[in-house]
Amino acid sequence: MEVILLERVAKLGQMGDIVNVKNGYARNFLLKRHKALRATADNRAKYEGMKADLEAKNIAAKGEASKVAEKIEGRNVIVIRQASESGQLFGSVSVRDIMAALAADGVSLSRQQVLLEHPIKTIGQHKITIAVHPEVEIHVTATVARSEAEAERINRGEDISTRQEDQDAAAEAIAAAGEFFDPEAQDHGEEAAPNEQ
Repeated sequence: MEVILLERVAKLGQMGDIVNVKNGYARNFLLKRHKALRATADNRAKYEGMKADLEAKNIAAKGEASKVAEKIEGRNVIVIRQASESGQLFGSVSVRDIMAALAADGVSLSRQQVLLEHPIKTIGQHKITIAVHPEVEIHVTATVARSEAEAERINRGEDISTRQEDQDAAAEAIAAAGEFFDPEAQDHGEEAAPNEQ
C-alpha cells in the first residue's frame, strides 16, 4: 500500500515521502497512529494543504524534544538484578525496566521511545538509545549490577568479573605453593642421589 508520511519514521522516510509498505503495517501502525495517509489523489491534495501546519508543529515539537534531550543526555541509570558469578543475569533487563529506572530519575518516556535491540542479559554498562523525537536521538547508560556497591565499582571502571575474595584466595594459594616447593629442599634431594652410587 502506498502512503504519505506525516512525520519522519525511522528506517522508512521523512515527512512528505510517499512510500510503499505492507498492508498490515500501514493499517495497524502508520494509519492507526496518524503517522501516514493513504496515497490517494484526494489525500495528496489534503497533504499539500496540511504541509505548512505539519512542518510548523514538527519544528515546535523538535525544539521541545531538544530541551528534554539536553536534560537526560548521558545519564547513567542503575538497574539491580540477580546474576550468576560469571555475570549472566537470571532473567533480563527489558525496555520496561529501563523506563522504570528513568522514571525513578524523574524522566517519563513511552515504550516506543526506548530503542533496545534485544534484552540485556549480562552485568556491566550498556548504552541505550532514546528517541525523544523522531529526529532527536540521545544515549543514556544503563549500569546493570547485583548491588549498589557493585554498580559503583562498575561505574569507576573496575573489573568485577572475579570477586575480591576469589582474587585473595588465589594469592594465598600461590604463596602456599611457593612454600611447598621450596628450592632448597629440591637441592638436597639432588645431592643425595650421586652419593648413593
